[in-house]
Amino acid sequence: MGDTDLMLTRHRLNVNEYHRMAEAGILGDDDRVELIDGSLFDRPPISQGHAGVVNALNRALVLACGDRAIVSIQTPAQLDWFSEPRPDATRFRPRAEQ
Repeated sequence: MGDTDLMLTRHRLNVNEYHRMAEAGILGDDDRVELIDGSLFDRPPISQGHAGVVNALNRALVLACGDRAIVSIQTPAQLDWFSEPRPDATRFRPRAEQ
């Protein structure tokens, strides 16, 4: 069998499938993964240096944004049906009071 005889098809996970994997216990609470363009990627452990930079960034963003924005640190952000990364820092507009 030659190299051209074997065709592999990539299965793209969507956000719902990704969440179901966590609910089913396939992905545990300690698994450091994120969904990018339908693929699961391992996230490296957080080093002391990285944690210090993220903490400084958090402080600077909170002080700069005040009440005009919500600063979220290392929380999932669903971008579309196939991507839910966990960025180091995200700034959101506050929702209007209901």
